Amino acid sequence: MSILRTIVKWGWSPILITAVALVGYVYEWPIWALAAILVIILIAGLVVAVTGAEEKGLEHASLRLRQLAGHFNRRFMGDSSLSIFVVIRSLFSIDNVKVWAWARECEMSLRIFNTWCDSFGNRLESDIRTGRFNEYLRTYLNELWLINSHYYEFIEQFCEVAENAEIPRETLDLYNRFVMEYNAFVQDFRDNISELRKVAKTEIEPPSVKFAKEVPVVK
Repeated sequence: MSILRTIVKWGWSPILITAVALVGYVYEWPIWALAAILVIILIAGLVVAVTGAEEKGLEHASLRLRQLAGHFNRRFMGDSSLSIFVVIRSLFSIDNVKVWAWARECEMSLRIFNTWCDSFGNRLESDIRTGRFNEYLRTYLNELWLINSHYYEFIEQFCEVAENAEIPRETLDLYNRFVMEYNAFVQDFRDNISELRKVAKTEIEPPSVKFAKEVPVVK
């Protein structure tokens, strides 16, 4: 049945053209009238095909965006064992009051981030079931970009702390492992943005999603 539906969906135009041509030949329709009808059917078939391809592209891009958002939330937020917040939390082990104060502020931000990411994920899952991809795709892309941009600010802040304070090697090793996973996500996100620029109106540029920098570990 699925094959039959596919044939009907995508092959109705040539089938109809063939049928009309045969009917016109049998009943000896005027050539100009037959040609006009066939051209109209052909144009309608092309319009439907283009529209269907765009919807398919939007659907695929939406699924990719949902996967990216889910991966970000599972791997870098919540109770994940490898996130920038876990790296920052490990700084409570060093004897530096200023670093402690900054780390405590980050802990408070983590609660806000967790709530934001959970809400974003729930809304995305709910809306993607409606199938109205063109109505919300750009909005959710912008929101994921915004979440990631704020998240990246903590990465930059950690690098600044690492440049001005003595950080344990275990923390630096943990951070650099985080960077490897985070940068893989960034590359996927950039690819998704490039794909979305072909099917949805977005002003976000792939390079605006920045890669994290590793911090050298002194041996």
